[in-house]
Formats: sequence, C-alpha cells, structure tokens
Amino acid sequence: MEASCAVHGNVSPRSRRTRLRVLAAAILALASAGSWAATPDIEAIQAKVAEQHETSVKRLQDWIALPSIAAEDLNSRVGAQYMADMAREAGFGQVEIIETDGKPGVFAVLDAGAPTTVGVYFMYDVKQFDPAEWSSPPLEAKLIERPGVGTVMMGRGAVNQKGPQSAMLAALHAIRDAGQPMPVNLVLVAEGEEEIGSPHIGQFVHHPKVRAALADSIGVFMPMALQGLDGEVTVSLGAKGVVELELVASGEKWGRGPAKDIHSSLKAMVDSPAWRLVKALDTLVSDDGNTITIDGYPTAPPLSEAHRRMIAAATSRRDEADMKKLFGVPHWIDDLPWQQANERLVSQPTVNIQGLVGGYTGPGGKTVLPHRAAAKIDLRLVPGMTRDAAVAALKSHLAARGYGDIEVNVTGGYDPTSTDADARLIQAQLSVLRDNGLDPLLWPRGAGSYPGFVFTDPPLSLPAGHFGLGHGSGAHAPDEYFLIESANPRVAGYDGAVMSYVEYLYELAR
Repeated sequence: MEASCAVHGNVSPRSRRTRLRVLAAAILALASAGSWAATPDIEAIQAKVAEQHETSVKRLQDWIALPSIAAEDLNSRVGAQYMADMAREAGFGQVEIIETDGKPGVFAVLDAGAPTTVGVYFMYDVKQFDPAEWSSPPLEAKLIERPGVGTVMMGRGAVNQKGPQSAMLAALHAIRDAGQPMPVNLVLVAEGEEEIGSPHIGQFVHHPKVRAALADSIGVFMPMALQGLDGEVTVSLGAKGVVELELVASGEKWGRGPAKDIHSSLKAMVDSPAWRLVKALDTLVSDDGNTITIDGYPTAPPLSEAHRRMIAAATSRRDEADMKKLFGVPHWIDDLPWQQANERLVSQPTVNIQGLVGGYTGPGGKTVLPHRAAAKIDLRLVPGMTRDAAVAALKSHLAARGYGDIEVNVTGGYDPTSTDADARLIQAQLSVLRDNGLDPLLWPRGAGSYPGFVFTDPPLSLPAGHFGLGHGSGAHAPDEYFLIESANPRVAGYDGAVMSYVEYLYELAR
C-alpha cells in the first residue's frame, strides 16, 4: 500500500526530495533576481500534506454527500454556497456567487501579491445516478479496496470532478498551513451546469468582474486525475465541442398521427410520430451511421501533420487490445488499423443517439401507437466548427427534407477548444511530469468535451488545459471512484495528487 505522502510515478522518495530541492533552488534564484519575495520550503509543504491527509479525505467525502445535479434541478444553490465556503477555507479572499439565467457560478480570487496569475476552472455539479446500479451507495463515499488498484473512494463525482478539485484545494491548505508563500495569484471560476452542456458559462465568465480578473492570467487549467493504471499521463491540447439536444416528433406538432397514445391496430389508418422520428434520424447519417449527411453541415478541417505525428507517437505506446477490452469493442469503424482509428477519433465530428424514447417500454407488450417520440442527441465538434452553425444546419436540413415539424430542443453545448503546445501553461505541466519520472504523451484534443472555449476564444483568448496526477474511473457510470492509496508506486494516490498541484503552481511561478 502507498504511504499517505504518496510517491509520484516511478521516482523514489530520495529522488523526489532532490527534485523538490531543485525546484526550491530555482525559485530562490528568481527571488535573488527580484522576481519573487520568498523561497518556499517544499518539504514542509509535503509534510503538511501528509499531516492533513485524513482531513482532506473527509472534506472530499462530505462534498460527495451533497450532490448538485443540474439536470434534476437538485441542490444547485446550496451546491454553489458549499463551493464558495470551501474556496474561503482554502484561502480565497474575494469570493462571490454570480447569478446567471441558469444555475449560479462561484467566482473567487486569491491575491498572493505574486507576479503571475493563473485561472482555475471547477464544476460543482455532478451527473445523475441510480443507486440500484452501484455496488456501494453513491453518496456515502466509502473507502473500498480495489484489487490491483488500491484503496479508492467510491461515489458520484469522485473522479468527475470533486476528487481532483478537492486535491487542488488541499494543496492550497498545505501551502498556507506550512507557512509558505503562495507562488501565484489564483482566479477560480466554478460552474454548476457542466453536466448539461454549460448553457450559461458565457454569462458567468464574461461577467465584468470575472473577465477582468482572468484578463491578466497566463491561462486556465482544470484539475483532473490524468494517470492510467499503468501510470502514464496524457497531456491534451484541447477538446471537442459538443451540442446536447432533443429531437421530438409529435402528432400535435406534425398535424398528423394521434394527439394521445392509441391502440396499435389503428396504425392501419393513422400516421405514426415514432416512425416519423426514425425516418428523420436516418437522413442525418450514412447507411452505416458513421458519416454525417446533414445538408450544409460545417466541415472538419484536415488533421495537421503535427497532430498526426502526436497521434502516431501516442498510439505506438498504447495497447490496442487493452483498449478494445476496456470498451468491449471487437472492431473499430470500417475495421480501421489502430493509428487510423485514433486519427479519426481526434479529427472527426459525430452525430450520436444517446437514447430513444417513445410509447411503452415496460415488461411485455402494450400494443399502443405512441403520439410522441424523442431522441436524445449529441453532436461532437472539432476546431473550425461552431455550435451555432451545427444547430442551424440541422434545423435547415430537417426543414428542407420535410421534417420541419420535428422540434429541435437544444439544452446545452459549446464550441471546441485548442491550445498551443508551446504555451507556458502546457510547458509547465510537461516539466512537472518529466521531473517526476514520467514521459507524458501529447494529444491534439480529447474526444470528450468541456467548456474551455470560453477561455480560449475571444475576448479572453487564453491557453487552457487540464492537469493533475492521480487516477480514477467510472465518470458518468456506476461505481465511479478516485484513488486514495495506490497499490502501484507508478500511480499517485491522493496525497501524490495534492503534491502535483503544489509543484505545478510553483513551476508556473518560475
């Protein structure tokens, strides 16, 4: 089992202490040049992290016990207040709840008087859950032994994103309580709608106070548990955009079919809204479902040679068989080779059906002709595409194909995001990871999405990314967990994750 003062990667405690002394010496050199006023005692911070381990773990358990679920309109206001209180406890002096047309955001500033300012993006909301699907109650955040992994905390939001975020807060507690100088000023933006597509993130981040505070920052990062079970870390330079929407066919809007569910025998003379939805969906993609055929849809730019080289380097170190086993997938699209499948993953937009709902879906049959059918859809976008253009093309396509009556209800979404590998925010990550004995993989963009566009696009035009050691799994799924005590010395446990944020903040100050 891993000690509470976790070792990062495959670096021995003695080597890691040497690394921390080098970092402190570098900051001392900056202090001598007048760039910074004090030299930190990194080992004192590390000791404080270990001393505060139980308190930090309990803080995470308490946070998981309070789920804020935007999709269910559950605990959003109390969740925002809880987030604000945690920010104050971690040392943020200016803390304010910012109202939007949706759920409130939390804005906080920690002014250390430092020459460098860094933005931090949090989300205080979590995904929905069904307790019956979990092996451990999702709000009790129990510590559970997971063979080959170690001691994990299991609960909704454990890895997405309360675990990594709590580790970041624990880093701030440790720096302050060890009596050490905070290396950078921090601007925290914490939203409560990420899991529904961040529909009001623009209102929040573009609020005059928030925008002014972020304008002087060198970029914005989101805490994450980025280590796989083999200890490897991938540094992504962006993420796809996303649009979440619902397509609804109904007898009422169509002017045909029933106004309420009727007996299925009447299908012989009554139109079916359910079939109408199916036929409309079929026009959106090719026969195999893999190529978008929406008229006038934004086109994806070709993959750059630099990104193609990144993908080739990364896939050469990743095991295709393990990935297929993880996903339960025997073949990639078109039986593509491993590298080409990953190139498609990075470069291609998608139209995905999350779920289809219509009529009766319970045990046995009910022989009804439904009056309404709905499809939950998500559209993934790559740089060069926008949410607004994708939605406009979809609506125009349906209307031109004779399906203008089908409702297009957009519930959230945002544009893709991209950051240059040379950005200080990214280079500092690579430096910390390499100094901890890791060989990070660079990846052009994640296939998933987060609202980083609000930082990388004008008017802020800032670098944005993700950072953090540690491991977790099960986001959006049952038995979600975050690693607390690691069984593998190459993978950081909770305290190792905390120290990764300590080191990152001091690296950003160099």
